[in-house]
Amino acid sequence: MTFFRSLLATNAPIAVLLVRLIVGGVFLSEGIQMFLFPEALGVGRLAKIGIPAPEVMAPFVGVCEIVCGALLLIGLPTRFAAITMIMDILVAISTTKVPILLKSGFWSMAHEVHTDWAMLLGSIFLLLVGRAGDLGEALLHGGTDFCGFFGHGAVLIRSCSPGSF
Repeated sequence: MTFFRSLLATNAPIAVLLVRLIVGGVFLSEGIQMFLFPEALGVGRLAKIGIPAPEVMAPFVGVCEIVCGALLLIGLPTRFAAITMIMDILVAISTTKVPILLKSGFWSMAHEVHTDWAMLLGSIFLLLVGRAGDLGEALLHGGTDFCGFFGHGAVLIRSCSPGSF
């Protein structure tokens, strides 16, 4: 197995696809919104919370969220995208939720952090298990090994050997 294939290898179940869709979809949407609503969610927001050089960082973060969200959705370098989004969400939590904790207490922060917490845990999950049941896996197998692509118990595109499950 080549280094590239071993880096992308996974034995994760097809259900990982649901986590990829949730995490990737949220990050993709949030990245797009940073450009659609720059004052509320992009440069203006980053300036308000004290991020240095918000006119540079907002587009950078927006592009990272769009690209990594899309990568998570299609399952190409899932672990790279997950690491990038873990760093993104840790900065978001430390700059927006920790101040709420310090000012208003745990329960106010807990109410505000629920989406960030879900994205962080989903990204950590994807980092640990990799991808499964995705376009990337089908492409890595030359577009013909759909047994791994569709997972256990799925309708098969071609006959699969018993060992392929």
